[in-house]
Amino acid sequence: MKNPKTETDRFLPRCTRRASLALVIGLAVTSFAWLAARAGGDGATRLRWDLIHLTVNTQGSFLDAGGIDWAKAADGSQITLTGSGTWLSAPGEGEHGEGAVTGGGTWETFDNTGISTGKGTYTVTRLIEYTEVPGVTPAVGTIDSIGNPEDSRAGLVIFKVLYSDGEEGVLTISCHGGGPVPAPNTVFEGITTTKGFVGYVDRGKPVGGVDANRTAFHILPRGDDDGHE
Repeated sequence: MKNPKTETDRFLPRCTRRASLALVIGLAVTSFAWLAARAGGDGATRLRWDLIHLTVNTQGSFLDAGGIDWAKAADGSQITLTGSGTWLSAPGEGEHGEGAVTGGGTWETFDNTGISTGKGTYTVTRLIEYTEVPGVTPAVGTIDSIGNPEDSRAGLVIFKVLYSDGEEGVLTISCHGGGPVPAPNTVFEGITTTKGFVGYVDRGKPVGGVDANRTAFHILPRGDDDGHE
């Protein structure tokens, strides 16, 4: 009995078979690209980070940009930061490239007696790592002036930063937050950072009634960089 596939191949020119294969591959690639677009364009997500004000009164809890966070070095000296910015969290390549991060803020250092030893600005230059806590929206339940509370996220983001005096460092921002579904207690709230050879790794801890040492992450709507350059 003759093999039907062999008979078909005999009368199908080789160039036609190649064209058919190319068409099938092309359709597969196009379908994949269409699915990726349906899932969010190139798969990238732009998020915003803030060191925040969190105030609580009889009207509720209010979350606003413009707060301060601090951390201490081994001898008790301290760095205090303000800041906000954005980063691009994308699968695969591209998340660390040009345009992947924006923002920064101000810094001031103090010796262990509280005397200021320097101040200036800093700029975020590169995303090192971002890891999200799945299923947690820590700003839900607050009056959120930064973004949609449903778009808030808990997790850990690490950036390279450049200080205005020329020193470099690594800034770690962690968001635990509140919300109806809290992040695990292994997730801290606040910041740690380095500046030159000094590690400010003893984070300031959030304390009730003290407007400091709190952070927020929000997913931004597509195309919205919230004014950060």
